[in-house]
Amino acid sequence: MNSNDKNDKNKIIVLEDEKKLLLDHDYDGIQELNHPLPKWWNFIFYTSCLFGLGYWAYYSFLGGPTQRDDLKQEMVGITAKQDEYKKLNSQYNEAKFAEFDKPENLLKGKEVFANNCVQCHEDGGYGNIGPNLTDDYWLVSKGNPETNYNIVYSGSEANGMPAWGEVLSSDDIYLALVYVKSLKNTFHPKGKEAQGEKVVEQQEQQQQ
Repeated sequence: MNSNDKNDKNKIIVLEDEKKLLLDHDYDGIQELNHPLPKWWNFIFYTSCLFGLGYWAYYSFLGGPTQRDDLKQEMVGITAKQDEYKKLNSQYNEAKFAEFDKPENLLKGKEVFANNCVQCHEDGGYGNIGPNLTDDYWLVSKGNPETNYNIVYSGSEANGMPAWGEVLSSDDIYLALVYVKSLKNTFHPKGKEAQGEKVVEQQEQQQQ
């Protein structure tokens, strides 16, 4: 095969309507067609370049917020929501406890107790590190749902009771208290020795 045959083979076949696209040069007999990019593609490309330039200038020189600024702003919103939640749930709500204080919630309350409280109060609430919850003596609270809620939510550092308000939801705390209420004065045979002060129910006081 001579050089002329090679050149003939490499030459592009140009259709009639493509002659206007033929570039005015060749390399080793190879010619090129110039197929321009679609206008919509060029528009998107140059628009993206302009946007990128403006984006870079805004965040580099014109005071655009950094990721740290965005984080601080988000944390302000999160803190506000946390404060609102604490205001709504840090104090005992008698009406809300009444909604949970139903027989059908007893097993749910027992489950919450089993998942979070047995380490200190044992299964059945008869006490281990923490006090016995089945007798009529109470170390920190007065044994009623209101004082129990406050102790569970805020804890008692002096007595080794952790604060569960930021761990458990308000609903879970009420469910646990429903179960604790069912343990009160059941006097478990393995019960830990009495701690704190004896709390006499109002009915007992009236009978006396």
